[in-house]
Order: sequence, then structure tokens, then C-alpha cells
Amino acid sequence: MTPCRATLPLLLLLWSSVPAALAQEPITLYYHNRPPYLVADASGTVSGLSATPAERAFKQAKIPFVWASAPTNRQLFTIKQNKTLACSAGWFKTPERETFAKYTKPIYRDLPAVLIANPAFQLATKATLAQVLTSKGTRVLHKENFSYGPVVDDLLKQGQVQLVQTTDENAAMLKMVRMNMADFMFAAKEEAQYLMEEQGGDSKQFKLIHLPDMPPGEYRYIMCSKLVPDEVIAKLNAKLNAVIKP
Repeated sequence: MTPCRATLPLLLLLWSSVPAALAQEPITLYYHNRPPYLVADASGTVSGLSATPAERAFKQAKIPFVWASAPTNRQLFTIKQNKTLACSAGWFKTPERETFAKYTKPIYRDLPAVLIANPAFQLATKATLAQVLTSKGTRVLHKENFSYGPVVDDLLKQGQVQLVQTTDENAAMLKMVRMNMADFMFAAKEEAQYLMEEQGGDSKQFKLIHLPDMPPGEYRYIMCSKLVPDEVIAKLNAKLNAVIKP
């Protein structure tokens, strides 16, 4: 049914006012506890290598926001659904995610990744990343919907290794490696060091493997639903003048 001419101005006014109304709502900034990137204390304060620069940018840009905890898959679903003003701190940028999300400038860059491996897992001397990820029978613990950077992601897609999929967080993933349910998991060096400290540094439970050709660490971004206005992204970017490195 075509609206009459008398109602068109009113409809246009209503439609044009929607973005402005949404812009006044606080943005939900999602996180999940993942030290040292995102850590919530007893008071609800969220900090860490990803959280701190993200919060600083929102506050300095004077953009209202509220932190909210949610599993990573739910965060992705919410952003992809694009029904609310939603962002999340500390995600890698991938071509698939760029189809449904907006990104700010980088907020952090990881150190190169290492393997947190079961002590029984053996590698040839000076083994390369490509050799490790094309060795049939190797079991790689892989968190669902996570990216490990384009180089690792592309090698994993070749299907030479066995992917042990999980939705669990790091503590449970470490347990899976310790119980020999997988040979190893990937983690950025700073995250691996934190996890080992949490385990008491017991070298008998795990071993860290540094591969000679591991690519540089990936950048982390604030990822937002497309409903978040471009002007909000621009204001955040204006406060993200430097990428924080460990």
C-alpha cells in the first residue's frame, strides 16, 4: 500500500530520527574473562590489554557505554544479528567478520603465538609451522569461531591435521591439553605466559613450543554491529592514536 502524500513528510521524519535516537543509547561493550586481555574484578571493573584501551577510547570520546559479560559465540551472534548497539573489545579482523561488523583502528597487537603442548607431543628439531600443521594425525585444539590469524587459519583449512573443536575458555582448554585430548593449543606469547603462571609454572604439565617461522602477532580491534553509527567509530578512532604493545 502506497502512503498518501500527506503522510510522507511524517514518515520521512520518523525514519530520519531513528539513527539519532539510537545514537543516544549507551553502547553495550561485551567482554568475556580472558586474562591478560579482559579481566573483570569483584567490583565489575574490566581491565586488561584489550579492555583498558577500549574503555579509555570510549570515555575520552564521551560515548556512553556499559560493559556486559557474554560468551564469545553469543557476542558474535548479537553483532551479526545487528539489532542493538553492540561492540566487543579485542577481536581479530577477518574477511568473514567484515561482512557483518564494523571495526575501529587497532587497540593492541599480540606477540607471536606459541604452542602450549602436552609433554608427550614431539616435534622434529627446527620444525616449521607449515610442517606442524600439515602433519597428519596431529590434534590441534581449536576454539569455535576463533581466528588465529590468516596464516594459521589458512593452514588449518587444508585439513591435514585433526581439529579438536571446543567452546570452552582457556582453563578448560588447558585441561584438555593436559589430559592429552589434544596435542596443543595456540596462544599469543603473553597469554601463554599468564596461563603458565596460573598453573604454577609446572613444566611437567605443559611445554611451550616456539616455532621459528611463526608470523608476527595479530592486531586486535573493537568490533561493532553495523547499527553503530560511523560517527561513533570515527570518534573512537580519533582517540586510538597508537597501538599498545606488550
